[in-house]
Amino acid sequence: MPIQLTEAALGRMHTFLARDPSAIGVRFGIRKTGCSGYAYTVDLAQSIAENDSVFDHDGIQVLVDAKALPFVEGTEIDYRRQGLSASFVFRNPNVTGECGCGESFTVDTKD
Repeated sequence: MPIQLTEAALGRMHTFLARDPSAIGVRFGIRKTGCSGYAYTVDLAQSIAENDSVFDHDGIQVLVDAKALPFVEGTEIDYRRQGLSASFVFRNPNVTGECGCGESFTVDTKD
C-alpha cells in the first residue's frame, strides 16, 4: 500500500518544492527518538537513492528508503493549521502505540 497525501499536504509540499528548484521531491521517513521509539521525518530530497521507493502524487515525488518503508507503508500525510500552529499529521495503519505527547510512535516489528 503506497503513501497517500491529502490535498492540504500536496499544497504545502508544492510550496516547499517551489522554494528549492534543486529538490526533486520530498523524503518521508523515520528516526529513532522519544519515549515510544520513532518519529517521522519530512525533508526535501535532492536525489533518488538505489533503495528508495518512489510514490508520485500530482507531480510530487515522495521518496521512502527501504528501511523505513515497513514502518510507514500505507500512511496518509495531511497538513493542518490550528491557530498559530501548522504541521504535517500522519495517519499510519502500522502504529501500535504513541507516547503521551504525540511526538513518537511504536510499531510491532516482525522478527
